[in-house]
Amino acid sequence: MLTFIPTPIGNPQDITIRAMKLFEKAELFLCEDTRQTKRLLRLLEERFDMAYPEAEFYSFNEHNGQERLDEFGSSLEGKEVVYVSDAGMPVISDPGQILVKYAQEHGIPYDVLPGPSAVTTAYAASGFEEGKFLFYAFLPHKGKERSTALSEAMSNGYNTVLYEAPHRLEKLLSEILILDENRELFLAKEISKKYQNYYRGTARSLNEQFKELTIRGEWVVIIRAQKSIEKSLTFTELLTLDIPPKPKAKLLALLSDISVKEWYSKLIKST
Repeated sequence: MLTFIPTPIGNPQDITIRAMKLFEKAELFLCEDTRQTKRLLRLLEERFDMAYPEAEFYSFNEHNGQERLDEFGSSLEGKEVVYVSDAGMPVISDPGQILVKYAQEHGIPYDVLPGPSAVTTAYAASGFEEGKFLFYAFLPHKGKERSTALSEAMSNGYNTVLYEAPHRLEKLLSEILILDENRELFLAKEISKKYQNYYRGTARSLNEQFKELTIRGEWVVIIRAQKSIEKSLTFTELLTLDIPPKPKAKLLALLSDISVKEWYSKLIKST
């Protein structure tokens, strides 16, 4: 059985009993970083009396994922196999995606345990009352791709969650400041760790505040959706408008694959 197991994003007490039981009986560990996984298992052994597993450990990442599947693909169904990322929910913005796809394509049963997630934890802490949000993970590091992705995140109409490394956080805040200095943001630093902290404010106020702070650790940034004062007409509403056929036909053609001429003809016949 192949099982994807979330690991604590900070405090080791966030591990679940179910996760530890599966760790104990695992025969093969596929890990984003074997050193990180072994360190966690030793800590669980020392603090929570978990039996350290008698298992093989292999790295599994975006660079060697296909090679590992060629090597161990046939073992995924017959052994107790565990996949873990360095911290948090596996597969989300994580090389475990390769493994899920392989299991689906080859009919291999798998399970994903619920557990710690920086995305949902930060969003719950933000206080933004909207229940919908988009997750963009990490933006491209530089160039046109980065500016395009950030512009999209700022204008998609939804609260948008980003991950950001400490050495690029200042850059991100200055980029948002240029696009919209009054945009409301929520930042979560080092979630569930010793130096966890939350910050909420406009891009302008946070840029000023962060000039006095030492930026370290991992960050989750939530960009609040821009409030729109525009109202869009639905196709049905447009059809019922009491306006002359010619301008109505032009508007309907913009919203469909039917030409202005065809719409005009339909509208004339219906009057």
